[in-house]
Amino acid sequence: MERNASEHTVAAYLSDIEQFSKQLWGEDAQPPFPWKSPDRFAARRFLASFAKSGRAATTAGRKMSSLRSFFRFMVRENLVKDNPFAGLQQPKPRRRLPKVLSRDEVVRLLEAPAQLYHEAQSRAKSAPHPFAAYAALRDTAILELFYSTGMRVAELCGLTDARLDLLTGTALVRGKGRKERLCPIGRPAAAALQAALDARDGLLPWWGLSRAPALFLNKHGGPLTPRSVERALKKYLAAANLDPGITPHVLRHSFATHLLDAGADLRSVQELLGHASLSTTQIYTHVSVEKLKEEYHRAHPRA
Repeated sequence: MERNASEHTVAAYLSDIEQFSKQLWGEDAQPPFPWKSPDRFAARRFLASFAKSGRAATTAGRKMSSLRSFFRFMVRENLVKDNPFAGLQQPKPRRRLPKVLSRDEVVRLLEAPAQLYHEAQSRAKSAPHPFAAYAALRDTAILELFYSTGMRVAELCGLTDARLDLLTGTALVRGKGRKERLCPIGRPAAAALQAALDARDGLLPWWGLSRAPALFLNKHGGPLTPRSVERALKKYLAAANLDPGITPHVLRHSFATHLLDAGADLRSVQELLGHASLSTTQIYTHVSVEKLKEEYHRAHPRA
């Protein structure tokens, strides 16, 4: 609460603390736990267990951050004397470049919802359910919004009508740490959003609603969840003949990389993504360089 952390961060930190306590005192141990007993060896053993199981260094790093913060709090509150995680070296993550879609791949993905809907209509023997038409327009708007703004899936699912201004082409997004930022919306995304909202509002009486609880609704008239968005994406990836392992976050990566490829300022991209640190945004400059190298080796006769 002091850090204004999101509910996802809180859940992740609680899970890490629970894992540590179970490793120390067993699966069936019940609180209160003897938090004064863990020493540096216990902390190292906990972190080493993730390396032995083949987990990524970022996983161990996150868990180390969780436990170090937890013990720092207990030291401050005079509940323990020492922090066993203080001074331990952070596991060095292997630097991986984020996956990025090409412009042509993005276009294929954006066109997939309408394509699947029209294919289903051509095979149907009866009139389509009104929700089917809305779902196709909604999913097109979702994909357009991802690529147009670079927002995270949780940020998109948290949008309401009050946070959207199609007149000025902006969305007010609440990101990590409950920080808010304005995201510009491109013309194709704005047009797709308007079509989806018109279709949604026409269905409100069918759901028995006087107004929409969220920008995007499911078949029951409730807000879409991140998991629902991810499930729908899998269907459109298959239709577009793209890697089924692609997540909504890949569209965020593509948004940033394509901006930088076109000459956008790194600081501006940082603001658009809502990154606290410029070093986080810099990974996309490496992606652009790697793409240039690929093109060079593919095209140059003496590469």
